[in-house]
Amino acid sequence: MAPCMAPSLRACLEGVSDPRSSHARRHPLPPLLFLALTAVIGGADTWVEVEEFGRDHRAWFEPWLRLPHGIPSHDTFGPVLALLDPEQLEAGFAQWVQTLHGLLTGPVVALDGKTARRSHDRSHERSALPTVSAYACESRLMLAQTAVDVQSNEIPALPEVLALLALTGTTVTVDAMGCQKDLARHIRSQQADYVLTVKDNQRTLRTALDETFAEERRMQFEDCPHTAHRTMNGDHGRIEIRRGWALGDPEYLQYVDPEGQWPDLFRLLLVEAERRVGDQVSTETRYFISSHAPEARHLLATTRTHWRIENGLHWVLDVAFREDESRVRLGHAPRNLGLLRRLALNLLRQDTTVKAGVAIRRRKAGRNLAYREQVLGLA
Repeated sequence: MAPCMAPSLRACLEGVSDPRSSHARRHPLPPLLFLALTAVIGGADTWVEVEEFGRDHRAWFEPWLRLPHGIPSHDTFGPVLALLDPEQLEAGFAQWVQTLHGLLTGPVVALDGKTARRSHDRSHERSALPTVSAYACESRLMLAQTAVDVQSNEIPALPEVLALLALTGTTVTVDAMGCQKDLARHIRSQQADYVLTVKDNQRTLRTALDETFAEERRMQFEDCPHTAHRTMNGDHGRIEIRRGWALGDPEYLQYVDPEGQWPDLFRLLLVEAERRVGDQVSTETRYFISSHAPEARHLLATTRTHWRIENGLHWVLDVAFREDESRVRLGHAPRNLGLLRRLALNLLRQDTTVKAGVAIRRRKAGRNLAYREQVLGLA
């Protein structure tokens, strides 16, 4: 491995145990992983493309890697990544990403799930791979990932992905499925705050919030300690107006949570989103609970920030990396290749010299040696 490669990234790759027997290790694992990562950064989406990228750029790889037997074939990459322990790679990834300067200085960390749709294998009766990711919304970096048990749902995976992170001082946002008392306790145990979406999976809580805000809005919040905020955005003939009201008086907290089961519950939030497209108007009401002290303006911004994980991570993976089209299915390969994509995305986003989308950056890294070295920290 190259001596000038960023030490923390090198540790991320070198700290993974080689699953192959000693006589089958024709190609050392760290160079193989680094080659695969570089190829993914440079535009490769399949194992055949990874092999071809390596062969096309063999002269460039030689100063950086020890490859005594040349470039591995696609029949090597696939089986090795299928056997590789994904939890080791995910733990190394999480450790590396948190070494980036200033990453966790009070950001919003969003949790959400994604399914690689074509990773299913009908011949082996295996469902498509669902994962849960943690995403730093301000810095637009994927922090950690873990797989979801296909026999279960996302709920048990949420604390698992959080356990990989140092969360002190952050605000963790989760959609309605993650509105669970145990998860709230887990977040608070890591010295972080929570903002959780409340829907009908917490019917009692939802009903209490409905009643509370309906009454106070009917009375126009007269004699009710509260904060309120309104935002308006629009483009291409679409206008979105968001209104938020936050309550934090102990009387209201006691009413919605009489047994005190939600740890450090501090704020109740109602968000009304009005969308106007021409003459058509639609309105959606959402409720949130939070351990965070700030008023409606801050909480309204936090709930909006959460959706950056959809636009900044999931959408980019599908459009720029074609993740939903990937037919990699063998063993742990879908999960490990997915993590390499996310590592590649983080590296590409750390570079600020190219003012273009991720797909264009990938193409540039594939053809421009200096830019590739800059993205990988080799320059």
